[in-house]
Amino acid sequence: MKVSIVIPVYNEVGTLLRVIDCVKNVSLSDELEKEIVIVDDFSTDGTRDKLKNMENVDKVKIFYHDENLGKGAALRTGFINSTGDVIIIQDADLEYDPHEYPLLLEPIFQNKADVVYGSRFLGAGPHRVLMYWHYVGNKWLTTLSNIFTNLNLTDMETGYKVFRKEVVDSFTIEEKRFGVEPEMTAKIARQNWRIYEVGISYYGRDYAEGKKIGWKDGIRALYVILKYGLFKRN
Repeated sequence: MKVSIVIPVYNEVGTLLRVIDCVKNVSLSDELEKEIVIVDDFSTDGTRDKLKNMENVDKVKIFYHDENLGKGAALRTGFINSTGDVIIIQDADLEYDPHEYPLLLEPIFQNKADVVYGSRFLGAGPHRVLMYWHYVGNKWLTTLSNIFTNLNLTDMETGYKVFRKEVVDSFTIEEKRFGVEPEMTAKIARQNWRIYEVGISYYGRDYAEGKKIGWKDGIRALYVILKYGLFKRN
């Protein structure tokens, strides 16, 4: 069995190589093959230069966007070019710990889940204390998403999402930016895939450290929840 780790990247020169090293070194079962699929979304901070030096690394595939399109577009490129039986989304900013892959993968390998969300609000591991209103916004958007999907998620906006390949193949990502999170949630809920949550650690960043999601993305997420919950049913 093969696991694909899709890493969307935009201006992460300070953390990218550490993330890739963590992903490469994380311990999985001997029966599991691992591939890393990196999508650079037109970085301008030197990230591309670092990626150019990795183009011949075994089991690492790198794709470049010719313009900045957003996380959703980067995931779409990554999903299309993944060949694994299971796909993990890994952000390039070290907010999420790759050493928790076994925890995320366990419900799938036990044939209990088709999709696993890593919840920042369930885990007993370390969580950096940051930005109260960002936390409130996440909880509010998750609750609104749950109303339209009839799910009881605690963290719809989490960056750690894991899918069987057939789940990813069952929908097309349309949102270009961070609206991809509620979009994917709505589409997998509509198809009645088995969804699990597991608690994860969270090493959050603030905006001075490079965090990119902002209040405008929250407004867009609200629109996306309504769009796919009320109007766009396919």
